[in-house]
Amino acid sequence: MMQCFHFMLEPAKTFTAKIKEAHKRPKKDKGEPLEEDQLFVVELARDLSRVCQKSMVLEHIWNQDDTWPTPLCRLFIQDWASMLESKKRRMQTDGWPETQHQQADLTGEQAKGLVQDWIKDLRAQPEQSVWPGEAVVKALEDLKSAWRWGRLPNLLTAMELLMWTLVMQSPDKETVPQQWLLWKQRKQAIGSISYIPQPVWDWISDAAVEVTLDLDTANPDLLILGDDKRMRCGFERKDIPNYHQRFDAWWCAVGVQGFSSGRQYWEVEVGERDWRLGVAKESALRKGFKSLNTDTGYLTLRLERGTELKALTVPFTALPPGLIPRRVGVYLDFDQGQLSFYDVDKRLHIYTYNEQFTEKQFPLFGTVEILKDLVITSPTAKPQCLCPPSCLWG
Repeated sequence: MMQCFHFMLEPAKTFTAKIKEAHKRPKKDKGEPLEEDQLFVVELARDLSRVCQKSMVLEHIWNQDDTWPTPLCRLFIQDWASMLESKKRRMQTDGWPETQHQQADLTGEQAKGLVQDWIKDLRAQPEQSVWPGEAVVKALEDLKSAWRWGRLPNLLTAMELLMWTLVMQSPDKETVPQQWLLWKQRKQAIGSISYIPQPVWDWISDAAVEVTLDLDTANPDLLILGDDKRMRCGFERKDIPNYHQRFDAWWCAVGVQGFSSGRQYWEVEVGERDWRLGVAKESALRKGFKSLNTDTGYLTLRLERGTELKALTVPFTALPPGLIPRRVGVYLDFDQGQLSFYDVDKRLHIYTYNEQFTEKQFPLFGTVEILKDLVITSPTAKPQCLCPPSCLWG
């Protein structure tokens, strides 16, 4: 088999990378004086807890049980200041606030000033006057449990959900977690969510579809097994018709069904050495070893040599090794223009493509494994909490 070419680029330090660095820095011991940005977040948590019902989880922030590193506090303040500033300006045509490009324009003092102005209005509201909605309440309970059991590094997501509830003032509060997810993935493509709350995960999983491999598109080197949901490389190239839709170089196949609207979700057990997953637009060429990237009609993740995870943008986007999954969830929201990848076992976000889809998209699968199958699986059942019954409340 031909060897594929590898190109190594040093990725620029992104907002996501800064957040990951902030998470790694040691927390202050409880009782040690807080820095200015930390105090700002503590007081904000107190104000949110005073106004929002069922927000007791934030007590862990303003009681300093969960103290964020100063760089993380600073990024959080800047992020939400940009959100508040964008609310004053013309919204994008799709109704979403623009934050990514405005964030760099705000100094630390400007960011705090914007948030402080908003807090003044918040403090004018009666105590416990805002009902965040049942979906947010359930998400907060799940986040509290995950944080207590060490699956979540901090309660930043809980703060974000409540901030989103108050800032967006959505009339349908049950959709707040979904709106928050779409916004989070739109402003931050890589690893934006370190733990996806259960109501959000349920909403993603509810879009599950049955996906089977299209034998007429599979590379002749591939073995498609039994139920057309398993594939691996064989030892001999099959003598089969070279249809125009068949991959004849890369070891890939697409699903039988393409999608041109709505939401779809599927899961894949992947190998440990080399695989690719994503979608291919209907008109994408499938012949030869031309790169399967955004320029050629493909939105994919690829693992190379077991250690190099990348999104095949142009140029490619290197992803942190800590995001390498064993079971991948692929979520296509055609109407919102998002293709997202998740680590199913850890229930965290890996990467999101934000595009404007103009034609049908087909699930794409690729592998060079000869012993281990790449397997399309049905989404797993909703996980049961293994914590004591009191963990959600106490």
